[in-house]
Amino acid sequence: MTKDITVGVLGGLGPMATVYFYDMVVEMTDAKKDQDHLDMIIMNRATTPDRTAYILDSRADSPLDYIARDAKRLEAAGADFLVLTCNTAHFFYKDIIEGLGIPLINMIEETVVHAKKQGHRKIGILATTGNIRTGLYQDMCAKHSVDYYVPTEPVQDMVMDIIYGQVKAGKKADMDQFNRIVGVLKSEGCDCAILGCTELSIIKKDEKLPNDFFVDSSEVLAMTTILKAGRKLKDDYQI
Repeated sequence: MTKDITVGVLGGLGPMATVYFYDMVVEMTDAKKDQDHLDMIIMNRATTPDRTAYILDSRADSPLDYIARDAKRLEAAGADFLVLTCNTAHFFYKDIIEGLGIPLINMIEETVVHAKKQGHRKIGILATTGNIRTGLYQDMCAKHSVDYYVPTEPVQDMVMDIIYGQVKAGKKADMDQFNRIVGVLKSEGCDCAILGCTELSIIKKDEKLPNDFFVDSSEVLAMTTILKAGRKLKDDYQI
């Protein structure tokens, strides 16, 4: 029997984003029967300390030990490669992969590369303040020679309100507020917005935001995962 690839998912960051990621993987896979889908082990560690809280104040509890421990558990359980469903947690990417014998897909890099392949020239970065402060997307854009724009502090406060005060709190996103943010990005010459937080990915799904402007990091991660696991994407999806 040929060994199938098993994907290990570092999830729970947050729980709804993990559910959304798994749903997308199932939806995007070109499958005619159960056996055509991916084998996955999902670690839904909802109790992992908040990533942005630690990045902005190192006196807060660190999420690294939780994530790194779960990465090793997934490897021991038979995962062939790992995915991390939280953009901001990629701040710990190098520390997580240290000592691992299996790869971890870099969600940040895959998203920027995808945006560049789509022909986007200036990317508006919508992400948590922890992500913005540490330059995760900015550095990756620079690495791949793509121009970018980061929201000013008042606009970033609006982004954080949507992520934490609305979506993470189980509320429906204020689309008037969201559209004001998008309007700022467009006025700054951005031809796309990277949804660099999985809570923003949920807004794209719920509001059916257009693919020609919004590059969803969760969608990119799902498509990359399917292909790396040796499965095919449905014709509606491309990477």
